[in-house]
Amino acid sequence: MLILGISAFYHESAVAAFVDGELVAAAAEERFSRVKHDAALPVEAFRFCLERAGATITDVDAVAYYELPEVKLDRQLWSRRDVDGRDPLDAAAPERAICEGLGWEGPILTFHHHLSHAASAYYLSGFPDAAVLTADGVGEWETTTYGRAEGDHLELFTGVDFPHSLGLLYSTLTAYLGFRVNSGEYKVMGLAPYGEPRFARHMERLLTSTPGPGFELDMDFFDFVSGERMYSPRLVELFGRPPRRTDEPLEDFHADVAASLQRALEEVLLEKATWLADEVDSDNLAMAGGVALNCVANGRLLREGPFSRLFVQPAAGDAGGAVGAAALAHRRLAGSRPATGAPGAPLAHVRLGPAWCGDGGGDRVARMLAATGFAHDDHRGSPDDLFDAVARRLAEGQVVGWFQGGMEFGPRALGGRSILADPRDPRMRDRVNARVKKREGFRPFAPAVLAARAGDHFALAAEGVAPDLDSPWAHRPCRFMLETCQVRSPLELPAVTHVDGSARPQVVDPEVSPRFAALLAAFERRTGCPVLLNTSFNVAGEPIVATPADALMTFAAAGLDALVLEDCVLDRGALPEDLARRVAVWRGDRGEAAARRRPAGDLYTFV
Repeated sequence: MLILGISAFYHESAVAAFVDGELVAAAAEERFSRVKHDAALPVEAFRFCLERAGATITDVDAVAYYELPEVKLDRQLWSRRDVDGRDPLDAAAPERAICEGLGWEGPILTFHHHLSHAASAYYLSGFPDAAVLTADGVGEWETTTYGRAEGDHLELFTGVDFPHSLGLLYSTLTAYLGFRVNSGEYKVMGLAPYGEPRFARHMERLLTSTPGPGFELDMDFFDFVSGERMYSPRLVELFGRPPRRTDEPLEDFHADVAASLQRALEEVLLEKATWLADEVDSDNLAMAGGVALNCVANGRLLREGPFSRLFVQPAAGDAGGAVGAAALAHRRLAGSRPATGAPGAPLAHVRLGPAWCGDGGGDRVARMLAATGFAHDDHRGSPDDLFDAVARRLAEGQVVGWFQGGMEFGPRALGGRSILADPRDPRMRDRVNARVKKREGFRPFAPAVLAARAGDHFALAAEGVAPDLDSPWAHRPCRFMLETCQVRSPLELPAVTHVDGSARPQVVDPEVSPRFAALLAAFERRTGCPVLLNTSFNVAGEPIVATPADALMTFAAAGLDALVLEDCVLDRGALPEDLARRVAVWRGDRGEAAARRRPAGDLYTFV
């Protein structure tokens, strides 16, 4: 049985494929189109998933869509009740686009947006039972839902409806602080530790927690219902400062607003998780939705919350809805939950995208490099030499692009499409932010650490609490770089330690990621440090690289010292002198075209 799940036309289009219950492929359209957060019909992702499944469209048993367009239309019409001159809304448009744009003539199964989120978390968690919490900006009407699951059964039993939304609260303050809505929320989370939560009382005016599962926004401070902007003049009056323009410097005030917002989010999530634990008899919590990507809140939930184990779906935003919809379709058609994520077998990795190392190892990459004429070291057949050569470069202070195996699904690079550096160098964070990523200097970087060494360097377990008995990292968000904790390393790790002493580690299991683990081990042998700085292989404003060609372009345009493409290593000196200039011109033209397709950054995408 082949089922394809689709999320599209909202934030980040994606496709996922289950074959007989096994999740075999998943990818976001942005990685192919090179339009960040591309919401268009995911034609290329659909084509890839069919190819990975070894199928054609006639082999597909069902297509699943991640929300109910008719129900969503109710909310859209309510939101636009006083607005004239807008394009008419059409609930049949998604199904028509899938049929006409993808050539699909079979059934399309549709599921509630938040049920798709919930299924993407619970059905991939490996839990036999769980409480389920989803939170984002908005789905059809719901913005937060609470559920219970046991065995194959999953239900959502209550929730909070639009316009009251934790995700929209966070996006509103993101816009007020001068960052792009739908993408700048990470920046606010990273800015928060630089400030003090001295605006807690202001946040209490914006957000009120009500007994039980509920909370409310004071809509006098918000304007997103009208579809014009996120905040009203009253919010500006409340804080006593005009909104920050994107080109204005960040001040203590902005950091204090971010800190206050982050604290408010964490407190509400802890309160509602505690309520949920009283309602659902389980030690396990499964989470998804865009709010679940807030790794600082996830860390607090684990340390202070009522649940023993937490699974956060790695592509917790709308892209992951494609996985959830396909999982729900499998449950309906096959009568059981998917095999991937079955009890005791949580999702092990997210290398579900295109790979260039299949049959024949790195031969495809080697042939491509031979065609370019770029000088490179070829380590095919001698992987230990490859890992030693890369570890040596990293120990010498080089910044290395690392392209290995399948592309990750979700917003985190986890050793497949990564930029790596030495975390011990106190200058490395500023260098990578400025020269390579071309982004704000306050943004933190995450460490990747060998699983066997993780507890020596990061406080992943609460004081006096042992890790999970059977598999220490199986149900921990740290496997997917989705929780923060305090650094407690005997080593100085300034490049991956945030201003508050925290880090967002990725715990690397050699059985799950053998090549990345082997590189970490080689770096440890050379330096005594089993940790590397790991950030996504892209520059600001662009999606993570998908192909070797993407990697070469980014290598040429960014300040990387070396590039590893499967078994081949290129040093910067191997590139033609004018290649960086030519790539910069080409990328500039492509970036302008992509920007025209990207949603405006000052309003949450509702339609």
